[in-house]
Order: sequence, then structure tokens, then C-alpha cells
Amino acid sequence: MALQVSTYKRVFKHGNITLADPNPDMTPEQVMGFYSNQYPELTTSNVHGPVIEGEEAVYTFKTTVGTKG
Repeated sequence: MALQVSTYKRVFKHGNITLADPNPDMTPEQVMGFYSNQYPELTTSNVHGPVIEGEEAVYTFKTTVGTKG
């Protein structure tokens, strides 16, 4: 029996926004840094995942800053 290697399309989510993979050679942390110019809240976020959903590996950016009070 031969071993079969599958590759998944990477998808990045920030809240309700789905972000495209700018470069498959980038780490998820580098992708988060890439998008932090458009979404400044990503500078205080962490990467969670991947979670396999069908043919996609979904990474989620979650902010580490809470609300005050």
C-alpha cells in the first residue's frame, strides 16, 4: 500500500473576514504580520489552527486584547 500525501489550501480567518494566502511559503505568523498593515488589531493576535474543513486548512487569528471594565 502506497502512502498518499494530500495538500490543503490554506485559508486565514479574522473575525468574519476570510483572507487569501498571500504566499504558501510564509508561515501563518508571517501571514498575520503581512495583513497587520490592513488590520492593526492583528499585531496583538495569535494564530490558532489549522482546522481541516473539507479541502482547506483554516487558520484563525484571535486577538489577545480583552475589553476593559
